[in-house]
Amino acid sequence: MNRLRADWLGNVRADLLAGLVVALALIPEAIAFSIIAGVDPKIGLYASFSIAVVTAIAGGRPGMISAATAATAVLMVTLVRDHGLQYLLAATVLAGLLQIGAGFLKLGSVMRFVSRSVMTGFVNALAILIFIAQLPELIGVTGITYVLVAAGLAIIYLLPRLTTAVPSPLIAIVVLTTLSVVLNLDVRTVGDMGELPSTLPIFLLPDIPLNFETLQIIFPVSIAVAVVGLLESLMTASLVDDLTDTKSDKNQECIGQGLANTVTGFMGGMAGCAMIGQSMINVKSGGRGRLSCFVAGVFLLILIVGLGDLVRQIPMPALVAIMIMVSIGTFSWSSIRSLREHPTSSSIVMLATVAVTVYTHNLALGVLTGVLLSGLFFAGKIAQIFRVTSTLSEDGVERRYVIQGQLFFASANSFAESFDYGESLERVVIDVSGAHIWDISSVAALDMAVLKFRRDGADVEIIGMNAASETIVDKLGVHDKPGALDKMMQH
Repeated sequence: MNRLRADWLGNVRADLLAGLVVALALIPEAIAFSIIAGVDPKIGLYASFSIAVVTAIAGGRPGMISAATAATAVLMVTLVRDHGLQYLLAATVLAGLLQIGAGFLKLGSVMRFVSRSVMTGFVNALAILIFIAQLPELIGVTGITYVLVAAGLAIIYLLPRLTTAVPSPLIAIVVLTTLSVVLNLDVRTVGDMGELPSTLPIFLLPDIPLNFETLQIIFPVSIAVAVVGLLESLMTASLVDDLTDTKSDKNQECIGQGLANTVTGFMGGMAGCAMIGQSMINVKSGGRGRLSCFVAGVFLLILIVGLGDLVRQIPMPALVAIMIMVSIGTFSWSSIRSLREHPTSSSIVMLATVAVTVYTHNLALGVLTGVLLSGLFFAGKIAQIFRVTSTLSEDGVERRYVIQGQLFFASANSFAESFDYGESLERVVIDVSGAHIWDISSVAALDMAVLKFRRDGADVEIIGMNAASETIVDKLGVHDKPGALDKMMQH
């Protein structure tokens, strides 16, 4: 109960103000993501309200903002174009159910396989993508736009030196909106992004046939949305963990994201996930608790439905300035200085994650690339510290091989090449007390070594095997099974 009270009421004033700032920043993004997906702007706006409120209640990371996102929107384009909005809503519901299942299966723990280099690359790529997303608002515009963006950045960065009573991004929005309206400045506004909804969302069932053909249509999209959504959400949760020096429940976050998307599909919204940009705005504006995300969703609905006429007048340069601030604050500038200091493999992983993410605009592909490279470099490093030494008895009839290190697919060839099968020996001892046998490749290499020595008439003994290695060898090994030597001789 104390934890729940702290999550909701431990930072009320800052959470309220941060939630308002985030709500304002969500509007143009939700509209833009709706356009990307090929649906009406209200679909993204309803989704942002619903997802923010549900994840605030059921999510595992207080202070993190979830809503409609570009990462999931790009996955829906073909489905909307070929089959229409109703199939998108059904796919959103199914994606949510898959995410709930992932949470109950404890798949949130897979985050431990994401290295620090991949995390840094993810953050840097997000910062670059956030900045790139602002370029359309800075190209081919009037000169006053650049003046307002510069003024917004000045307020954001300089005001905190005077006072932090009110988040500087919120002050920037108020000041620039007032100037734009009073002086009737020629700049794009939120209203130019698309029509805002004027009614509350209602609960509805997607109007689709409930048959296997429908499942075939929506399942590929749903699984992609579920995976990408969870990946971005868990990565963002880890980032907020670091920024706030707190821990979060990754499995509960999977469940929370799933509940949010399931509810959103029935509310006429598109799927979404955690938003690193808005989460950064929230944290930098003082938001720490669940109340900030909840307030962001509720304020968003109030703004677009009740105060739509005012919101339409917010100049885009004000929001662009905030997103540029987020981009600058998100980028890990220290990672540039560390390129020469860190191991080459770590730098390659980080740069590859950034390059693939920025090139494809797909966070999942970038992170997957980084994780695969991390795994390859790690396997190569572990394989290099594998060693085999041997000693021959004084009478020359027995050789003892001592194996040290990790025996797995990357070191199996080195293991096989370490034996001299040309010697005339009566007995061979393979000491694996300093080694661990991990997979079928290493078991096969051990089988082959034993059988080759036995083929040449030597008595082979394996000693020092630990319990885990013995289990896998007993299960997969064949060197002690009847007829193993005859089978090898036939090949």
